[in-house]
Amino acid sequence: MAINISNCDGFQWDDGNIDKNWKKHGVKNIECEEVFFNQPFMVGDDHKHSIAEKRYFVLGQTDLGRKLFIAFTVRARKIRVISARNMTKNEKRKYYEKT
Repeated sequence: MAINISNCDGFQWDDGNIDKNWKKHGVKNIECEEVFFNQPFMVGDDHKHSIAEKRYFVLGQTDLGRKLFIAFTVRARKIRVISARNMTKNEKRKYYEKT
């Protein structure tokens, strides 16, 4: 069962993730945050990567309409982005079907 992100009260950015997504995929932190506030979005469990801690993914869009896949976890009610990138064609298809 996917998490209810309405229970979260912010984002966790630190040296471990502050510029990782910009360097790796050209995604800004503000774009990651926008996805969680723009409807529609789709949240799911990331079973494959939930070994050490529970992980989730969100498919959504930025204020400018950029479609992103974001892997994240929740620590102390904060959303911690693990990875963010453009959606693949298959992810876009799922996003449009489910939202």
